[in-house]
Amino acid sequence: MPASLNLAAIDLGAESGRLMLGRFDGERLSLEELHRFDTRPVRVPGGLFTDVACAWREILAGLSAAGARCGGRIDGAGVDTWGVDFALLDRGGGLLSLPHHYRDDLCEGMLAAALAAVPRDELFAATGVQFLPFNSLFQLLGLRARRPSLLSAADRLLFLPDLFTYWLGGERAADRTIASTSQCYDPMAGGWARKLLERLALPVALLPPLREPGTVAGVLRPEAAASSGLCAAPIISPGGHDTALAVAAVPARDPRFAYISSGTWSLVGTELTHPILGPSALEAGFTNEAGVAGTTRFLKNVCGLWPIQESRRAWEAAGSRYSHADLAALAEAAPSWQAVIDVDAAAFARPGDMPSRIREYCRATGQPVPSTPGEIVRTVLDSLALKYRQVLRALDHLIGRHLDTVHIVGGGSRNRLLCQLAADATGRLVLAGPVEATAMGNALMQAVALGRLGSLADLREVVAASAEVARYEPRADAAMEEAYGRLEKLVVAGGEEQG
Repeated sequence: MPASLNLAAIDLGAESGRLMLGRFDGERLSLEELHRFDTRPVRVPGGLFTDVACAWREILAGLSAAGARCGGRIDGAGVDTWGVDFALLDRGGGLLSLPHHYRDDLCEGMLAAALAAVPRDELFAATGVQFLPFNSLFQLLGLRARRPSLLSAADRLLFLPDLFTYWLGGERAADRTIASTSQCYDPMAGGWARKLLERLALPVALLPPLREPGTVAGVLRPEAAASSGLCAAPIISPGGHDTALAVAAVPARDPRFAYISSGTWSLVGTELTHPILGPSALEAGFTNEAGVAGTTRFLKNVCGLWPIQESRRAWEAAGSRYSHADLAALAEAAPSWQAVIDVDAAAFARPGDMPSRIREYCRATGQPVPSTPGEIVRTVLDSLALKYRQVLRALDHLIGRHLDTVHIVGGGSRNRLLCQLAADATGRLVLAGPVEATAMGNALMQAVALGRLGSLADLREVVAASAEVARYEPRADAAMEEAYGRLEKLVVAGGEEQG
């Protein structure tokens, strides 16, 4: 057994993907980014798609960089991505089509169609998943309605991390954490919700066998090894869902914590030993997703930094380029609590001219209209923090206890203004970091699969020893309280529209 492990953590987010090389010496984990690439969807005739062929080329390039750094040998490689999106394969394992991206309009009208066949409470009781219009269940219904020949030609459905794991050398199976995002999975039974799918006349035979997070899925295929210059290495399923791995890497010693996995989306929740499937959870819009080590991630999906990301693209298209640091500085200098938006309103769900949408929303709701980039970013950050407060209050009520500490992990944890606003708005201690929570979780779950780590608690001890964590104490602010009252009214008026 080597003294240390070299582990390739392949993490694909909604904005970008990267290969991080994790070096684990048994006590601490260090990470080095070796390759980064664009994962934004491509629009072609027929819709908005994820370019998995391009991503595959970049994954091989990242593995080649890892091979060059490690003398041609790594001890494992694992892939994680965002949830819900999937590819369809034929009997020979060939890709039938580029996967539709969750922001495509494939699912338009499918939530209503599903609820016409299965009442909302029964659908939630069967799957425990928040009703987001792009869930895999509704994508399948969209394919049946709009691309029936594709669905009938398919032999196997693989979620995105499972597709890349298969291409690397794994079996055609689905990691449990990613499967649980689909609204096709029964969290109580721990398997596919077959009766529900049959009731909706969806092809149950497409669904692959399930695989536990932190297991060896196969060995690097010879052609992939040749393309990347690597020797044969274990291909590991660390936990295919990026949020599952980010939560695994929360450096908490007390299990009574709340977390916010902050990136394009904000996943706000806690870790439980069992799902909550009652009407209160349904009404509050919470979801039950599988975590590592048999845990349940009880959470709510909230729009995250997406409005800022889209605004940044709009400004760049207009000839003004801002780095994330630039926008953070401009937002800090802008006045606070002027206008608030419901970040989950339908107006902000799709790509486009986000600054204009934000201004129009504020104008339509009778609020001060932000004009400069700093004011627009400040409006989004203030609104996000207030949304966190609303969701965490609902979470406390649903689980029957108050969670004093909030761990913010992921890219948003480096935004000091957002972290302080979150502490102020929620009235709770915020501990921010690690920034690279998903990559840390990926690498350390590979170490679990290889027998170098045992329990989830052991994994978190390694994270605590390896990561920098910043502390934010809450501060009172009367203007914030008034702004929160405005947000509550906006949410009620908008009917909690979800993107």
